[in-house]
Amino acid sequence: MIRENILQLQQELPEQVTLIAVSKTKPSSAILEAYEHGQRVFGENKVQELVSKQEELPKDIKWHMIGHLQSNKVKFIAPFVALIHGVDSLKLLREINKQGQKCNRKIPCLLQFHIAEEETKFGFSEEEAIEMLTSNEFNELKNVEIHGVMGMATFTENQDQIRREFTHLKGIFTRVKRDFFNQEDQFSQISMGMSGDYQIAIEEGSTMVRIGSSIFGTRS
Repeated sequence: MIRENILQLQQELPEQVTLIAVSKTKPSSAILEAYEHGQRVFGENKVQELVSKQEELPKDIKWHMIGHLQSNKVKFIAPFVALIHGVDSLKLLREINKQGQKCNRKIPCLLQFHIAEEETKFGFSEEEAIEMLTSNEFNELKNVEIHGVMGMATFTENQDQIRREFTHLKGIFTRVKRDFFNQEDQFSQISMGMSGDYQIAIEEGSTMVRIGSSIFGTRS
């Protein structure tokens, strides 16, 4: 099943879209099965699980932290994480920068924006992000590298609403790129779309889709 799902997605997704296989709660055996069929990018939402899987699985896997990240957990993933999706505060960015200094690396990050109607979702408003990006403190962070934006649509059957929210995130990306990262090629990623809505996300400009159940089946 995993093999068939991976191969189908590889054929279906446009070349410019990165497939992040969301492996949270899944055993290493399932991850290895996806790995054996060419998947190299995996997403986890809990630091402890991410660290233990990174230790036991092949070292060429690129691990993405896609869940809400607490500042006190950054140090555990700083040495190896390929991308942190959910940066939603200057406080968190400060800590990522501090741990990046200790590891002597620039840690790639995405700025998470709150685009959904649900209050439970995390993320900056566009105004909050602009305030941070224009601050002296942000400009002094030398061990983080902002690669783009991330957002989660409302959990709803209403596809028009989902599309509006993804369009909104693409607009934020375009404005932030123009005003703050115009000369920086690495600012190129829009992480939006999951198993239920990734086709809409791709139509609206997503460059990274986070897909779990459509690869591994429903969560255990």
